[in-house]
Amino acid sequence: MLPPHSLLPTRMLLRSLLVAGITSHPMLLAPGLATLNFLSKPRAPLFNVERNPLLHSILKNVLYNHFCAGENASEVKATIQNIKNMGFCGVILTYAKEGPGRSSGDNSQLDPESQKVDTEIEAWHQGVLQTVRMIGEGDFIALKLTGAGAAVTTALSLGNPLPTQMESALADLCGEAISRNVNIFLDAEQHHVQTGINKVALDLMRRYNRGDVAIVFNTYQAYLKSTSVTLLDHLDYAKKDGFTIGIKLVRGAYMSTEPRHLIHDTKAETDASYDLIAESLIQGQFAGWGQDESFSSPRLHLFLATHNRTSTLKAQELQQDRTKAGLPRIQVQYGQLLGMADEVSFTLLQRNKEDMQSQGLVVSDVYKCLTWGTIGDCIFYLLRRANENKDAVSRTVAEYRALRREVARRIKNVFTF
Repeated sequence: MLPPHSLLPTRMLLRSLLVAGITSHPMLLAPGLATLNFLSKPRAPLFNVERNPLLHSILKNVLYNHFCAGENASEVKATIQNIKNMGFCGVILTYAKEGPGRSSGDNSQLDPESQKVDTEIEAWHQGVLQTVRMIGEGDFIALKLTGAGAAVTTALSLGNPLPTQMESALADLCGEAISRNVNIFLDAEQHHVQTGINKVALDLMRRYNRGDVAIVFNTYQAYLKSTSVTLLDHLDYAKKDGFTIGIKLVRGAYMSTEPRHLIHDTKAETDASYDLIAESLIQGQFAGWGQDESFSSPRLHLFLATHNRTSTLKAQELQQDRTKAGLPRIQVQYGQLLGMADEVSFTLLQRNKEDMQSQGLVVSDVYKCLTWGTIGDCIFYLLRRANENKDAVSRTVAEYRALRREVARRIKNVFTF
């Protein structure tokens, strides 16, 4: 069997090798992070990535195109088509515009009804609508609620109802997604807004996940010590209120900004938490629910968003074992970020092909997660990806070595023939 990276087109392979070469070497990554951080702040035209053509070109061709889908609809659609041509089931697309983070004291007194039209909510609404219209049946859209601005961020952080305009925007977006057979992720965010996001997610799932299919998914971060308790509460709500719960399980993306005491003390503990949650949900044995043979209390769909090869393959093997044994199965799908963990993604695709050909087993749905927007919109996203690589040095080095071997293999084949 060919190595997983053999599925990468040559142009993407070479760009991946360049980026992995930088991010796997601390001497190169540190100044790169410092530069990105510098460019993320408001700057004079000379250092503004949107207004300096040279800066824009360098950042777009080296980093942006590796991690992001495009700055406009035509670029995004071309990227999506390339992803699907490689064999992926679909994409998860998110609009990069981000909100103000922690709300300021001035904003804490905002009245949701004090403005007839909130321009930040309207801009977010239109951007996300445009995002939904770029993707197709079976794809996902990921919503970052704080991207809708200060009034929404304040409401989430205080546990208040969303502004009426935001409620209307969400209803409109859900209606558009349903009409296109597109699913919706609500992204997890920092702890000071996460309780509010959970409430919005549960409300939307009650409203739209009424059949056997989950339209709306909430995101659960396994690095938080509280995640198992939160998830159990939400499973109980789903059982009591009769809706299908959509669960997107991630390890977590805000390590550098969250209070440390909220997060598991070691990476090993986070890995154990992730695997235990995933395995328990797949087997219908999470803290006592789902023990019945009908597997229906409550109904759930699980999306495993992880770059960890061990966790991913363990879950896939567990699903296939249940299939062979004739045991009930929940729907499990898998996804990795564009530009990261390609070995995991392509290994899943290769196993799909083998399982279908040799055993006739049901294949796993594998997705790539894409972010779109201007370079200015995406720079904070790029900064998080760079920091993530810094915090996962061993994985990044392994990816770099695998990419280098694939380049060498292709060069050897050229000279052989």
